[in-house]
Amino acid sequence: QSQLVESGGGLVQPGGSLRLSCAASTFRLDDYGIGWFRQAPGKEREGVSYISRSGDTRSYADSVKGRFTISRDNAKNTVFLQMNSLKPEDTAVYSCAIRRWGRDSTWYDWLEYDYWGLGAQVTVSS
Repeated sequence: QSQLVESGGGLVQPGGSLRLSCAASTFRLDDYGIGWFRQAPGKEREGVSYISRSGDTRSYADSVKGRFTISRDNAKNTVFLQMNSLKPEDTAVYSCAIRRWGRDSTWYDWLEYDYWGLGAQVTVSS
């Protein structure tokens, strides 16, 4: 059983919005940097967004800047990814991951992450 659980995925029309959640059952997420990654069929895993332990650093892939927003609610031990103006090319399985160490500048390197959720499918289609 994964200790990180994503939810909020689904089918949405182009231009629509979804909010993904990443909840932890045994970790205190404020002890970790949190990354969101996605992988579409036949494509490599891609870093989408990142929030540092303190929350002071928030990073985004160029492809989602201005459309996606990452946030964390420490009281709920949950990290969110608000996705607006969704495009068909955003279709993928989205996974959250945590890391205790690493430079904020290399947040997109999935090898630096220690634990992963199982992922949530996001499909953008008319």
